[in-house]
Amino acid sequence: MRRGISLAEPMPRRPDMPPLERSALADDPVEQFREWYDRAAQEVPLVDAMTLATVDADGAPDARMLLLKGFGPEGFRFFTNLESAKARQLRANPRAALILYWRELDRQVRIRGTVEKLPVDADDEYFATRPAAARIGAWASPQSEPLPDRETLDARGREVTERFPDEEVPRPEFWGGYVLRPERIEFWQGQAARLHDRFVYRREGQGWTIQRLAP
Repeated sequence: MRRGISLAEPMPRRPDMPPLERSALADDPVEQFREWYDRAAQEVPLVDAMTLATVDADGAPDARMLLLKGFGPEGFRFFTNLESAKARQLRANPRAALILYWRELDRQVRIRGTVEKLPVDADDEYFATRPAAARIGAWASPQSEPLPDRETLDARGREVTERFPDEEVPRPEFWGGYVLRPERIEFWQGQAARLHDRFVYRREGQGWTIQRLAP
């Protein structure tokens, strides 16, 4: 005997979350992102973890995990080695996508837009907030380049530590940040039977349109 299909299964991870309605959304997606981000910061161990997707000069996609390092009306910030694979891809095609997935809340945010290099004063300001070990690591790692063995990387770290013994490690010129200026932001909230709620904001002139999408 065939079992009937129940729309009550499978349950979302957060059944206490009510359906997401347009009336509950801010008119500006960055304001909406801040609301979700602040909630996630209370429950998600690594709230800033996100996927950055890029495309190289040949049109091949690439993606990796990194950390969101600030957001606001201007966009979403991240930092990296400026000679890394992601930086080369962004020079070839300055468009990218971000995904933040907050499993504990059964929510994700998808962001697409253009990417611009941050000014060097923003690079310096953020680099100065990093722990000394992370600043040394920025100098020591030729990111995305081949290494013969682990000892080579460790030796580079020791060399940088000896070079800057007082922990006043300056920012290397090959390290800096980017801002993704959003053109499209989607908010996804899990619901029962995989009939999830999805709303997308699209840039139109100086404002945004908001539309519900099918899951």
